[in-house]
Amino acid sequence: MQAIYDVPAPAKLNLFLHITGRRPDGYHLLQSVFTLIDWHDTLHFELRSDGQISREDLSTPLPPDDLCLRAARALQQLSGCTLGAHIGIYKRVPAQAGMGGGSSDAASTLIALNRLWGLNLPLSQLSAIGVKLGADIPFFLFGKTAFVQGIGDIIQPLDWKQQPPQTEFVVVKPEAGLDTKEIFSSPFLKRDSKRATIEDFAAAHYRFGSNDLQPVAQALCPDVKKALDWLKHKGLHARMTGSGSAVFAQKLNTVDLKDAPSNWIVKVCSTLEIHPLAGWTPETD
Repeated sequence: MQAIYDVPAPAKLNLFLHITGRRPDGYHLLQSVFTLIDWHDTLHFELRSDGQISREDLSTPLPPDDLCLRAARALQQLSGCTLGAHIGIYKRVPAQAGMGGGSSDAASTLIALNRLWGLNLPLSQLSAIGVKLGADIPFFLFGKTAFVQGIGDIIQPLDWKQQPPQTEFVVVKPEAGLDTKEIFSSPFLKRDSKRATIEDFAAAHYRFGSNDLQPVAQALCPDVKKALDWLKHKGLHARMTGSGSAVFAQKLNTVDLKDAPSNWIVKVCSTLEIHPLAGWTPETD
């Protein structure tokens, strides 16, 4: 058994995001297509024989009890594993961007420790752990473009006819971030979008739908509108991902990005057909 792993944790984009209702417990019901991009964090794992789980921040300081530690402890508790791990996290994906950075880190943690500890648990069991920690984690475990519904826990694969073509996006993260809870608690949030189908999405792909969170996000964070306007001024069809504040547009032609404000992060990203860790975990029991 190899005692050290370095693994990627890729970000995601919401190609559209519709809120179709709300459950009695307050959770919002959504429809979206999630796709992976090649902007990723790197996680370093070392085996510990003492059962302890420790973390080292290799770039951006993280909260004391982040999703990676919580995922590692949940996996350890479920499996009864007596081994531990030291986790080093090199953050590249910005926080409060709507790109799922923390959830992706947690998913890669579950996949890596499942192998490092020799547990051989199937994806279904890892997903059952993940969904209790964050609604986006099951998607990252699934590991490829998907039609996502419910609270993020209903994940449907797309067949080859429904898949959007591989492409490049200009992704812009303005300096300011956004609090997801603040957006979802807004009385101005649209919560009654008409339900869509995979076929609806497949007929338009990157032009389909909208992001229902975007109007509220723009009101809370003017930088979101500034970033959208900047991309639109360049002739690009732009929208926000997730709960923001990152926005994106499909890059169809050469475009000059050098005039972006110095405090923005601007990156050209490619879509990923499949998660880099696909195949590390058995798909079924």
